[in-house]
Amino acid sequence: MLLVLMGMALSACTSGQKVQQTEQKLNEIAPYPDAKADATRYVIHLPGLKDEANAKVEILIGKEMNVDCNTRSLGGTVKEQELKGWGYSYYVVEEAKGSISTMMACPEGTNENKFVTINHNLGLLNYNSRLPLVFYVPKDVTVKYRIWQPEAKILQANAE
Repeated sequence: MLLVLMGMALSACTSGQKVQQTEQKLNEIAPYPDAKADATRYVIHLPGLKDEANAKVEILIGKEMNVDCNTRSLGGTVKEQELKGWGYSYYVVEEAKGSISTMMACPEGTNENKFVTINHNLGLLNYNSRLPLVFYVPKDVTVKYRIWQPEAKILQANAE
């Protein structure tokens, strides 16, 4: 009986530590640098998932713009850097240049506010709720994200 109670207490402490770990401030996890005066640091703390190996994170870096019907994107690069001595990665966008656009004629009154993104080469990042995703971007740029998970049902392909 004593052994069971000790096991339950240990389990409660461990789950309490997980909650505390996800609520930690960034600099309690590792000494990430502060943002420069002309930049903003964005931090994504992902929630724990049952099966993180099958989840991915899509990163959207850009800004709200008033655009017409043309397809638009921003010029810029995203560089992955290592936090020296820790082995953790963070990402830096040095600039988000002008708007790259198709040149179609648009009907009048089709302008609307949209989130226009930088075409970057990050792809889908591995999901890891134990480490934050950290981004340094220019002041006028925002970081958004989307979590991708497979459906439970696996479909059979047709042999043709």
